[in-house]
Amino acid sequence: QVQLVESGGGSVQVGDSLRLSCTGSGYSARDNHMTWFRQALGKEREVVGVTDNDGRLTYASAVKGRFTISNDNSKNILYLQMNNLTPEDSAMYYCVSASGLACKARLWRGDATNWGQGTQVTVSS
Repeated sequence: QVQLVESGGGSVQVGDSLRLSCTGSGYSARDNHMTWFRQALGKEREVVGVTDNDGRLTYASAVKGRFTISNDNSKNILYLQMNNLTPEDSAMYYCVSASGLACKARLWRGDATNWGQGTQVTVSS
């Protein structure tokens, strides 16, 4: 059973930074990809970023230049560094994963096989 556990969320003020962490277990690294989704109240699910077929990490326009996804493969940890936070970044942030040859494409569509419990980020002015 794949398990994804997020941590690092909290309540911050505009301009602050947070780093979210996701620890994954129970899966093989073959043909799988992990990334971050987020969903705020009254808004649709948003894909934070996904690596494309050329190995480039593409971010949603709303977070580009402020958010950075990185990973430590040896420890199966995925990070999301969030800088210069705004109230529009307030959302439940989910660590997600998908497997298979088309896993990256599926993640771009907001379709994930495995979801973490989520960690809440609240940004106040």
